[in-house]
Amino acid sequence: MHSLAGKRVTVIGASRGVGRTIAEVAHDQGAQVLAVARQERMLRQLAEQVSGISILPLDATDEDAPARAFGVHKPDVLVLCAGALPPAAPFYEQNWHEFAINWETDVRIAFHFCKAALCWPLAPGTSVIVISSGAALAGSPNSGGYAGAKRTQLFIANYAQKESDRLGLGLHFSALAPRMMPDTDLGRHAVAGYARYLGITPADFIGGMASAPGPSHVANGVIELVTQPDRAKGNAFIVTGKGLEATS
Repeated sequence: MHSLAGKRVTVIGASRGVGRTIAEVAHDQGAQVLAVARQERMLRQLAEQVSGISILPLDATDEDAPARAFGVHKPDVLVLCAGALPPAAPFYEQNWHEFAINWETDVRIAFHFCKAALCWPLAPGTSVIVISSGAALAGSPNSGGYAGAKRTQLFIANYAQKESDRLGLGLHFSALAPRMMPDTDLGRHAVAGYARYLGITPADFIGGMASAPGPSHVANGVIELVTQPDRAKGNAFIVTGKGLEATS
C-alpha cells in the first residue's frame, strides 16, 4: 500500500528541480497530483513523461492563484516549492529589485497560499509544507535578501499553524530547509556564485560541503512529514543528505 494512495497532492513550482521530483515521488506513492507552475511547456513535458499527473499553468504570485489551484482540486497535501533565482553578489553590488526578488516571489507565494489555506479553509488534516532553504538558518551573504526571505517563509508556516490551532481548523503546517543542493539549477547557480565570491573553483566549493542533499531527499522528507503530521505540526526541519533534522 503506497503511503499517499488516494491523496490529492498539489505541488506549486512543479515544472522542474525539487518541485518536479516531489510531484513524481507523490505520484509514485499513489497520489492524485496537480503540478502547478508558470512554465507551461515544462509542465506539458512532465505530463507527457509521467502519465496521470494533472497540470495547471499559472503565476503562483498572483493573489487569485490559490483560488484557481484549489478550484481544480482541494488538496489533502499542499507543497509550496516555487521561487526565484536569487542574485549572486554581495548586497552592496545589487539594486533594490535584485535584493528583494525573493521577497516578491518566494515570500509572496507562501503568504497567499498559507492565507488561503486558513481562509477557505482547507479540510481538517490537510498538510501544508513550505520548502524554504538552509540559508534561512545560516544566512547567505552572497544572495541579497534571499536568506531573510526564506526565513520569513519559516515564520509564515509557524504563524499559520498557530492560527489553525487558535481557530480549531485542524491543519498541519510545516517547513523544510534543505542545505545547498549542487545538482539543482538553484544549487549550481549558488555554487558558481560562491566560488567566484571566495576565489575558488566550483569543484573545491562542492568538495567542502558535508552531506549535501539532493531533490530526492527533499521529496522523501515531504513524504515523511505527510505520514507523520503530528511530528511535523508547526515545525521546521533541515534537510541534509542524511535525512531530516529538527531545527532548534
